[in-house]
Amino acid sequence: MSERESGETARYSGILHLGDDIEIPCGVMDDGTRLLSERAVTKALGGKRGGSHWLRQKEGVQLPVYASANNLQPYISASLGIKLVSHRLWRAKGTGGFGAYGIDATALPEICEVYLNARKAGALTASQQHIAEQAEALMIALAKVGVVALVDEATGYQAVRQRDELQRLLSKYIAEELQPWAKRFPDEFYTQMFRLRGWDYGSLGAGGKKPRIVGKLTNEIVYERLPRGVLEELKRKNPPTVEGRRKYKHHQFLTEDIGDEHLERQISADITLMRASGSWAEFERLLDRAYPKFGAVQGELDIED
Repeated sequence: MSERESGETARYSGILHLGDDIEIPCGVMDDGTRLLSERAVTKALGGKRGGSHWLRQKEGVQLPVYASANNLQPYISASLGIKLVSHRLWRAKGTGGFGAYGIDATALPEICEVYLNARKAGALTASQQHIAEQAEALMIALAKVGVVALVDEATGYQAVRQRDELQRLLSKYIAEELQPWAKRFPDEFYTQMFRLRGWDYGSLGAGGKKPRIVGKLTNEIVYERLPRGVLEELKRKNPPTVEGRRKYKHHQFLTEDIGDEHLERQISADITLMRASGSWAEFERLLDRAYPKFGAVQGELDIED
C-alpha cells in the first residue's frame, strides 16, 4: 500500500470533544500541523451525507460539501479557501488500513464564521439554516479555548509541545561549549547594589570576596529575568562543587549572540533602575514592573569576580 493510499501517520492522535455529542478525530503531524477529520467536521456541521459525498467537485477542485455552495463563496477568504482544498491523507497513530482526509484544525472556527456571516447578511437558504445553528454551537464550544489547544490536549501533544518549545529556547540561550571567562558585571552594578543595601563596598578592597547574599540577589535581579528555564539549565550544566562554589561562571554557558546580549541588557537595565532608586525596596518595585520574573527560582548564584 503506498503512502498516498495509507496517508501520513500522525505523531499524536486523539478525539476532540466539543459539546455533549460531537467527537472529531484529530492528530498532530510531523510538521506540527493539527488536522481534523474532514468527514467528522462535515457531520459536526450537520451534514447528512456519508461515503464520498462529503467532498464535492467544483471548478476542478474538491471542496467539502459544506463550503461548495455558490452563495457561500463571498464569505470564504482566500486563506480559508486554500485550507479547504489542501486535504491531507492521514491516519491515527497505531492504526492501519486506508487513511482519511484531514483539514487544518484552524479552519474550523473560520468555517463557522462563514455561516454566521452569511446568516447575518440573509444569504443562507432554508436548507442551510441548520448548518448555521450547528456552526453557532461549535463557536460557543471553541470560544472556551482555542482549537489548537484543544487538539493538543486531546492528542497528548500539549506536554510534548511545551518540552519542545523549552528545548528550542534553551538552544538559543545555552552554548554547546564553555565560553572563555570575561567580565560581564561592571563594578557599578555592585556599588549601586551595596549603596541601596546600606553596605560598605569600599571595605572589600581589590578583589575582595563579596557576601554570599550578593550572589542570591544577583540571581534574583538578573538571571531570573531571563526566559523561564534558562537559569535551571545553567545550574544543571554548572553544578556547585563539594565546597559549595561553582567551578565556572554561569554566563560562560550563554550563547554569544542571544544569551550574552540579553544578559548585558538586563545588567544595564538593573544599573539604570538602581541609580534612580533611593532604597532597595523602591528598586525592586521598579524592576518587577519593568522586567518581571519569568519564574521565581530558589537557590544561590555564585558572584562574579
